[in-house]
Amino acid sequence: MGYLYDTGFAQFIPTGAVLTSGGTYSNTILSGGLVYRQRTAADAAFTIAMPVAIPSNNGIRKGCLLKSVEFLYQISTAELDAITPVELYKIAFAADGTPTATDIGITLNADALSSALRKTVAYHRIVATLNTPVWVDNDATYNLRIDLDGSATGVFRIFGGIANFTLSA
Repeated sequence: MGYLYDTGFAQFIPTGAVLTSGGTYSNTILSGGLVYRQRTAADAAFTIAMPVAIPSNNGIRKGCLLKSVEFLYQISTAELDAITPVELYKIAFAADGTPTATDIGITLNADALSSALRKTVAYHRIVATLNTPVWVDNDATYNLRIDLDGSATGVFRIFGGIANFTLSA
């Protein structure tokens, strides 16, 4: 078997993998296969956590070098009150299973730099690029977390996400 080193790998993260808190959500399947999870409009805070499910490895420079994580969503009817902050966390598990969360430095794309840009009525794509790409170890995982503040009539739809990485094996 040969050696693999490909810098252009991506993994789609489906709506069903995105965790939500606060609010009432429904899954929708449209003709053509479009799937999304919709939050009923409500003037209340809620949180999105998107696990980044990509292969890991305990070898040096093997497995996946995580470079960026994208979140795809839509706001309709009315803008939300706020979407801040956007954070990426590494969750490492000790030998006894104890988890430790560490905030990973990220830079957001120009269309998502501020809450004012992220909360408008539109389709959105937040791209969180790691300031320092990381090799995903076999005892760690990554979660993108977004805190939002809904508005009385703003509808929020989740389409999923994308993890972009280098694969080495």
